[in-house]
Amino acid sequence: MIVLTGLMLTGCVPGARPDDTATPPDRETLLTTIASCHLLRVGQTNDVAATDATVIIAADKYHLSITAIVERANRMVKDYEQRPSDLIARAMESCDRLAELTGTSPALVRFESDGTLRTAWLRIDGVEITPGFAQRTITELRLRKAIGLVINSPGGSVDEARKLGRYLRANGLRTAVDDYCASACIDVLAGGVERYATQNARIGVHQSKVPQRYSSHEGGQLYVADAFLYLREMGVDADVAIAAATVPNNRVLIISLSEALDARLITGIVEGFEQ
Repeated sequence: MIVLTGLMLTGCVPGARPDDTATPPDRETLLTTIASCHLLRVGQTNDVAATDATVIIAADKYHLSITAIVERANRMVKDYEQRPSDLIARAMESCDRLAELTGTSPALVRFESDGTLRTAWLRIDGVEITPGFAQRTITELRLRKAIGLVINSPGGSVDEARKLGRYLRANGLRTAVDDYCASACIDVLAGGVERYATQNARIGVHQSKVPQRYSSHEGGQLYVADAFLYLREMGVDADVAIAAATVPNNRVLIISLSEALDARLITGIVEGFEQ
């Protein structure tokens, strides 16, 4: 069952600190960089009330007005009208550059019509990850204008989980678990740009059922390697994949929250969610 609720994280989350050692570019280059990252989130959401956390922090840090950023963004749309793929590539690089300058992970920020921050998360509880799960969830995230996904699932299709995980990362969405997330569910969790757990959350790993295309000894080794590479791609300690490979499929190894933090499978612990 998929239910959208207006959820707000409560509790202590480690705050990001600007990287004061990073050398900022000149004002014109900086303005273009900020406008590019802003355009990425607007384009992904088809919503002018969307932007990126790094855009807000950089604009404040370097005293750039919203008007100037929007004007530069509008100019860039015209300049790249015949080269949209070039603009997308530049925008993605720009968000990464702003992350270096601000010490903040690129993350989607949305505003309500009254100017307040939007805090709606999509919640998925107890659902097995089956074929079509990723696209159904993506559709729901877009429809509901969610800024993150709370997922509690026993697992399922690894391919679907990683498809969704990569979408979450590319689109600056957060993830959280407040009950039970195991097996392929952790691949979804790993996709969040920020990844939260509550104190009572249980995060479990074990050997996944190997898909048919890996049905050989060599294929099994490749399957573990794929899991290793995916977690590394997401910035998670890939040794989590090795630990999972040592646990039989009919058992589950629960990772403590401190271990999950150390492995960067989660980035913060929160008290819960307010509706």
